[in-house]
Amino acid sequence: MPLFLIILVAAVQGITEFLPVSSSGHLALIPVVTDQPYQGRAIDVAAHVGTLGAVLLYLRRDLTDMLRALLPGGDAATRKLIAMLIIATLPVILAGFIINKLDPTWLTDVRVLAASNLIFAGLLWQADRIGRMTRAMGEMTFGPAIAIGLAQCLALIPGASRSGVTMTAALFFGFDRLAAARFSLLLSIPTIAGAGLLKGIDIAREGDAALGMDAALVALLSFGFALAAIGWMMRWLARADFRIFVWYRLGLGGALILALAAGLA
Repeated sequence: MPLFLIILVAAVQGITEFLPVSSSGHLALIPVVTDQPYQGRAIDVAAHVGTLGAVLLYLRRDLTDMLRALLPGGDAATRKLIAMLIIATLPVILAGFIINKLDPTWLTDVRVLAASNLIFAGLLWQADRIGRMTRAMGEMTFGPAIAIGLAQCLALIPGASRSGVTMTAALFFGFDRLAAARFSLLLSIPTIAGAGLLKGIDIAREGDAALGMDAALVALLSFGFALAAIGWMMRWLARADFRIFVWYRLGLGGALILALAAGLA
C-alpha cells in the first residue's frame, strides 16, 4: 500500500472509531475520494487492533477494577456492570457471525451511507435534546443494557456508527453524556475484539510480508490517533453536548447526497 493510504486509513479509523460518526462509513468513502481500491479486510483488522489497544489503555483503571471485582469479596456494583456489558454484547455477537459471511463491498453503498448519516444524526440530536441526563453508569440495569445491545446491532448498517447508536440509546434512557460515552467505550472492547477474532485469520492467509508490515504500521498509527480522539471526546462531553457530531453528520450526509446528484459518487 502507498504510505499516504496507510496514514489515511489509520487516521480515519483511529479518529472515527469511538466518535459517534461511523468509522466504517468513513473507511468506505476512501476508495470514492482517492480512487484507491478497497484496502482489504486484513488492513481493516489491523486498524481495529490499533483502536482496541487505545481503548484498553484509556480504560485501564476501569478494567483493573473489573478484574478485582471478579475476585472473592470484589465490589458488587462493578460485578453488576460487568454483567450489564455481557448482556449488551450478546446481540451484536450473534449478528456479527452473519455479517462476517457477507461480501464487504456492500458496505460501500454511498446512498446508504448518506441516508444513515442523516437519520442517525437526527436520532442523536433528539436523544441529546430530551434525555434527562440524570443517571450514572453505575445505575445501568437489565432493561437499558438489553436495549443498548440491540441498538448496537444497528451499527451493522453502513454509516450508522456503533458508538453513535449506543450513546444515543443510553441518552434516551436518561444517562448523562459521559456515562453514555464511557459505557459505549467499554462495550466496544468485546465488540472490536470479536470482530478481529472472526476476521483476523485473513492476515495469516495472505502470507505476504509486505502486507504484514503495512498492517503493523496501520495498527500502530491507528492506536495513536484513537487514543488522542478518545481523550478529546471525553473532555468535550464533560463541558459540551453532542451537537458538534450531529452537525458534522448532517453536513456529511448532505454532501454525499449532492455528490450522488452530481454523479461524483
